[in-house]
Amino acid sequence: MSKQTGKYGVPDPRKISYELFTLTYGSFVAQIIQDYEDIDEVNKQLDIIGHNMGVRMIEDFLARNPQIGRCSDLRETAEVLSKQAFKMFLGIQPQVTNWNSTFDEFSLIIDPNPLTEFVEFPDDGKYDNLCYSQIICGAIRGALEMVQLDVECNLNTEQHKGDSTTTEIRIKYKGIIQDAVPIGED
Repeated sequence: MSKQTGKYGVPDPRKISYELFTLTYGSFVAQIIQDYEDIDEVNKQLDIIGHNMGVRMIEDFLARNPQIGRCSDLRETAEVLSKQAFKMFLGIQPQVTNWNSTFDEFSLIIDPNPLTEFVEFPDDGKYDNLCYSQIICGAIRGALEMVQLDVECNLNTEQHKGDSTTTEIRIKYKGIIQDAVPIGED
């Protein structure tokens, strides 16, 4: 691990956390595979864990970026997500591309994907259906839910599967989440 220093020669804790996360993520996924054995269940668990992370990460993101207000549309949300959130938490800036004609669906192209940086999979085909970066999809979905945006988030391509040199995450806007008042609390 390289030691990135911040102000006064003190290591930057965000850089250390990023490197630690990328180095240990493979072990984390391997443990989930060992615990659940079924790859579809592993993908589901990675999504749930990512969702829970996203719910918490949005608070940290908004606290560190008080100048960011409510986004006016999905395009602005995509720009904040790609240029600021990914930079802050993973040290990368994915490309926003492949908008559909109604501008309610787009792709994030991650090249390179830091999660796959230290990963090698056996060629036996056992992990072909593994969505290794599904945790990112869950985190995006969880964070956007906390700002009342209902989205569908899926991995289209992933580096480890050999079908691409990049990771493509497809995000589709489904609607605004309305605040619900519990029954009896008018």
